[in-house]
Amino acid sequence: MLKITVGRKDEDYDTIQEALNAVPYSVPALIEIHEGVYHEKLFAEKSDLTVRGIGNVEITNSDGAREIVSRGMKRGTFRSYTAFFGGERIRLENLAISNRAGCGDTAGQAIALYLDADYAELEAVRLFSYQDTLFLSPLPDREREERGFYGPRYLTGRSRKKSIIRHSLIEGSVDFIFGGGDALIEDSEIRSSGKGFVAAPSGRKDWNGLVFSRCRFTSSSAEEESVYLMRPWRKEGKAVFISSSFSSHIHPDGFTAWPGLENEKDDCTFLIYGCEFSGQCRIPEKHFISREEAERIYSAVDAAAL
Repeated sequence: MLKITVGRKDEDYDTIQEALNAVPYSVPALIEIHEGVYHEKLFAEKSDLTVRGIGNVEITNSDGAREIVSRGMKRGTFRSYTAFFGGERIRLENLAISNRAGCGDTAGQAIALYLDADYAELEAVRLFSYQDTLFLSPLPDREREERGFYGPRYLTGRSRKKSIIRHSLIEGSVDFIFGGGDALIEDSEIRSSGKGFVAAPSGRKDWNGLVFSRCRFTSSSAEEESVYLMRPWRKEGKAVFISSSFSSHIHPDGFTAWPGLENEKDDCTFLIYGCEFSGQCRIPEKHFISREEAERIYSAVDAAAL
């Protein structure tokens, strides 16, 4: 395996992007980033890549969707990322990725991490933005507005992607975990920085969707009952919450429809098992599943990712 170091002393490269550029696509590689704050916008597609932070490492940028960048066009959601990782396999360990563009009301969408690898593993990773923090590829098949998907995968076909995220922190406010990918998010903190929506899934009905297992849904700034666990970005979006805990900022109804598409609410999948609510709960009984069904879903998403 090729090993490359990044840092400000005697390491191989001063910047992370230079290190990524040095890795041939088909060569398995480990990039170790030494402690520091790196103001970079990253793009990488490799066959087998591990990126590991040594000490306290933050990768940060501040591109927002509303900024006008060329030909009178806004940057848009999918060009706002701080870090884009595609290819076949990516593993991220012990680092923070942030987008500091600001609140969605002013900056618009601002992706911290765009995951487009066939298989991704995140361990002890901290993700921060406000709107659209983590995008899990693929995009939906069709846009709702012209050039709404303009960016790295605007013109490519859609293929199923899988991720496992463990012992991590994901922070945001509006739709801050979104996309069509299958993901198991486990033993992690999901922190709301204001009113909004946690998950906005758009995957297909027969895919696994977003599965949150043993997660803590927290907030120190959102008002009580001001955050929904899910609103489906597309009508077949799926999210499952297993053995997790919800602070009082979570809305009693649990999930809601996409604005203007209330007729699609019954087409999505929203399931709960073994969760603790510190506030009220008005989620209809039909959304609660048995332990056997929860175990089946968990096993399916875990095995599929592997």
